[in-house]
Amino acid sequence: MSSTIGKTRLAGALAAALLVGSTGAMAQTRTLAAQDYAQAERFMIYNTLPLVDHDVQRVKWLDNTHFWYVDHDASGDRVMEMNTVSGKAAPAFDQAKLAAALGKVTGKPMPANKVPPFGFDFSVQKDGRYDVAVMGKHYMCDLGGAGDCTAKAVAKTGNEPGIVSPDKTKEAFIRDWNLWVRDLATGKETQLTTDGVKDFGYATDNAGWIHTDRAVVDWSPDSKRIATYQQDQRGVGEMYTVSTKVGHPELDAWKYPLPGDKKVFMIEPVVVDVDTHKVVRLQLPPQQRLSTLDDDLSYNSDGHWDDLQWAPDSKTLAMVNSSRDRQQAWYRVVNADTGAVRTAFDEKVATYYSSGMDHVNWRYLPDSHEAIWPSERSDWQNLYLYDINTGKELHSITTGDGNIIDVLHLDRKSRELWFIGTGRVAGVDPYFKQFWKVGVDGGKPVLLTPEDADHTISMSPDGKTFVDSYSTVDTAPVTVLRSSDDGHVIATIAKADLSRLKAAGWMAPIPFTVKARDGKTELYGQMFKPSHFDPSKKYPIIDYVYPGPQTGSVRTRSFLPAQGDNQALAELGFIVIALDGMGTPWRSASFHHTWYGQMGDNTLPDQVAGIKELAQRYPWIDINRVGIWGHSGGGNTTADAMFRYPDFFKVGWAESGNHDNRNYENDWGEKYQGLLTTDKDGSTSYDNQANQLMAKNLKGRLMLVHGTIDDNVPVGETFLVADALIKANKDFDMLIIPNVHHGYAAATPYATRRRWDYFVQYLAGDTPPKEYELKKWPWF
Repeated sequence: MSSTIGKTRLAGALAAALLVGSTGAMAQTRTLAAQDYAQAERFMIYNTLPLVDHDVQRVKWLDNTHFWYVDHDASGDRVMEMNTVSGKAAPAFDQAKLAAALGKVTGKPMPANKVPPFGFDFSVQKDGRYDVAVMGKHYMCDLGGAGDCTAKAVAKTGNEPGIVSPDKTKEAFIRDWNLWVRDLATGKETQLTTDGVKDFGYATDNAGWIHTDRAVVDWSPDSKRIATYQQDQRGVGEMYTVSTKVGHPELDAWKYPLPGDKKVFMIEPVVVDVDTHKVVRLQLPPQQRLSTLDDDLSYNSDGHWDDLQWAPDSKTLAMVNSSRDRQQAWYRVVNADTGAVRTAFDEKVATYYSSGMDHVNWRYLPDSHEAIWPSERSDWQNLYLYDINTGKELHSITTGDGNIIDVLHLDRKSRELWFIGTGRVAGVDPYFKQFWKVGVDGGKPVLLTPEDADHTISMSPDGKTFVDSYSTVDTAPVTVLRSSDDGHVIATIAKADLSRLKAAGWMAPIPFTVKARDGKTELYGQMFKPSHFDPSKKYPIIDYVYPGPQTGSVRTRSFLPAQGDNQALAELGFIVIALDGMGTPWRSASFHHTWYGQMGDNTLPDQVAGIKELAQRYPWIDINRVGIWGHSGGGNTTADAMFRYPDFFKVGWAESGNHDNRNYENDWGEKYQGLLTTDKDGSTSYDNQANQLMAKNLKGRLMLVHGTIDDNVPVGETFLVADALIKANKDFDMLIIPNVHHGYAAATPYATRRRWDYFVQYLAGDTPPKEYELKKWPWF
């Protein structure tokens, strides 16, 4: 290129600069090379996680006194088993022998020093063999003898997923809309119900975006009865996706009710006797298929019906049912022999009732005719003791500020319970999870995990010990075995070593606080800066956002070597933040329910206020170049931000957004937005959250992304916005990914690279490298 720039070329350069400036970006005339993207890619989880040594990611209890975990360092992975009585750990089995046996039966080489990051599990059978799960398949392995593995046999007539009974002798499953059991020793199958028909079947796991072949059941403790339901979805509206291929496309259709639909999922609870096949239908009108946790009766995907609990003697059970708007919940007691149902008490709220975060926190104490009930009536979730005969509250079990997040164990004899709490210690990050013990009959809760950190807890089945892994975003995890009595450390399992990670240039996120929209409420977030940060420069800022209301933008307060691609994106020349605004959980009920019925809020007033405060605090943040991106609810928020604050947010990348919850499953939208109502003028109570109604306001650069067979948030949600933008004559970009669901599976690296390109080009004003290819991610 000549060193002399002619008038024509100069005019073109000025025009280009003005064009970039129109989207809020300042042209930096920087051309990024492949090595710049490679540097960013070093911070992706598949590159950082292997550099963390001795971080116990999870533990799996084998019995009351043994659990296994994976220990990792530069030499590879070792499956370890700890004896909680001795406090000693040793190899769980001969890994080399298992790898050789699995390689032989699968025909694929299995490295002896590598454990798959996902889908690996094992249990020890009574005969000493190991039932090994690898990426969804099971193998029976004899490691004591020749070291042979065989593919685990399945019933000749089917391989439907089953829910194993407490005594481990049988499993319940669904076939042809009816409930069956399979004897695990012989493979013999028995049909328990006979009147199940299409769209009116037993134990079906169809809840809109969740639609699997797994049964939802609750075995009685004596393994003789099963509590489940017959689900009526006849006449319920359907959702559709269409695959892309050569030839006729495949249409997938399933039941998916929307807000305002008259016909929604209804269930008729039943108790089934396994030996006699007798079906006892509960004396209760059909109930809404709703959970007090989230949007599925089996929230934790283990087949357990969360809002149902058996008595220890298997004679009675308790269940909690919710109204369609989630503003009322009934605690009911059931006679399993007769099906008689008695409502012990109920609770009404102005917004929505929630019983916990990851597990329901209510408990059934039939021997003393009592119930433990969680409630946010004090603006925090605390626990209360009720008399289920009179329906009267006896007393508070916990009081004061701070939430009961999850009740993990109840000792019925000692009348003590153990729970995870947040915000219960002054001066500690209100999002840090800590573990407590408290007496059901009162008394001050005892803190069992005093370290100023975020604690991840796994209790032994008998509740006598627990594994505690504690860390912060910038301190390495320490994993210990503790006594449930007073929290004293029995043994140190592992102390993570970040030496190799730090040597590779790893950067920890920087926690920060800003004021909320009201100018007084403290908000908590995390900031990601490039490793080559220069405080004399001005950096565009990108807001990674997820509005909740069931979770927030900040992925974790524990250590994680990569939080999505936040750090990788920062490496390309950005400041990246994640901020939990008002309307997200873990704090007070008033904080969480801030914008109930106004889902178009999406925490955006807090995002804008927070970014402005950070820009005032740090001169190296360029407030004129603000980008935003998110997935699912974050995709909704991104488009909302570009339409509601068009002069503030300049570039947005909206993935798989539920842009109008009238087109999303009813149980989710109706919980947080309320029931759909229509006024005389045709306007509705859902108009305030419909992105397509604001699309005409777009000024900046917006990319809409969606998978064509998304069965969570259907692709039509994005098409609504695209249609409105076209009608408003607005320029926008769209990336439609064929044949992927809500997550993008093998197309994820491609979508990620395109997102990097988008912000590099339109927010930073730089030129990305041509078609850089990210590494194929190991779990696809």
